[in-house]
Amino acid sequence: MGQKSFSEELKEKAAFAEAVLKKYTPSPGGFAGRVLEAVEYSVSSGGKHLRPVIMKEVFDMYGGKGEVIEPFMAAIEFIHNYSLIHDDLPAMDNDMYRRGKKTTHAVYGEGIATLAGDCLLNLSFETAMKAFDLIPEEASEKEREILRSRIIDALRVLFDKSGMNGMLGGQSADVDAEKRGLEVDGDRLIYVHENKTAALIEAALVTGGILGGAKEEDREKLFKIGSDTGIAFQIKDDILDVTGDEAKLGKHVGSDSENGKVTYVTLYGLEKAEKDQRELSLSAVEKLDSLAGDSAFLRELISSLVDRES
Repeated sequence: MGQKSFSEELKEKAAFAEAVLKKYTPSPGGFAGRVLEAVEYSVSSGGKHLRPVIMKEVFDMYGGKGEVIEPFMAAIEFIHNYSLIHDDLPAMDNDMYRRGKKTTHAVYGEGIATLAGDCLLNLSFETAMKAFDLIPEEASEKEREILRSRIIDALRVLFDKSGMNGMLGGQSADVDAEKRGLEVDGDRLIYVHENKTAALIEAALVTGGILGGAKEEDREKLFKIGSDTGIAFQIKDDILDVTGDEAKLGKHVGSDSENGKVTYVTLYGLEKAEKDQRELSLSAVEKLDSLAGDSAFLRELISSLVDRES
């Protein structure tokens, strides 16, 4: 049998991430069951599972072993999905469709959707902590101590990058500018893109590296790869909001313009946006090539973000 194509590999890796996510998603039931239904609806509504796939790939690239990575894979997807639920709310972006399905608040109402997002954020921490339970009992005390230290470092990165120093900070600056009618210049826009989008990609890369055994020097490179990739990814998102196909995107095209939102395209124009997006993607790939290990799949994945249509 011939070598698998990139698309076949990506499909397999996304399916594995999906299975991990299902394993750690609580089943609905009890008096709070409606919120858990909304949680399940959100995390099972499709998507590429880009962040857990990246995390696992870096973990494997550094020779990581065992299931210790899996709670972190689920946790970062919980964080991502909580941010999407809240992003879609009427008080934020007011979107009714995502991934071709009605958004969580459109199905369950604003109150339950807000609580479902809150639930996913709490669940992410509870789930990531389960990594301590997956340290092999047969490991030596020294090996166990190394793994404990890596888990602690990974927890710090994951939750730092999802909080005010990362995703939440970027969302806050974005919403504040929009609601108060502040002028959005290039510095503010890059801050938003760097934190709102890039931070969780950075977290995925660095967390996977930490748990796999990456040294400090490589962790810094992984942060920079994540920054370049995340900003490029968000610029592409801005481009697709202008040029994309609604059937492929699974959401309304042109919502940013209709809502008067400043994006990379509205600020700099489509030509510069496309140029900068390509350059950032190439910069990320070059840094990736400087790392040890087999990075072929990651290189292809980052490059594919340039040409994605959804």
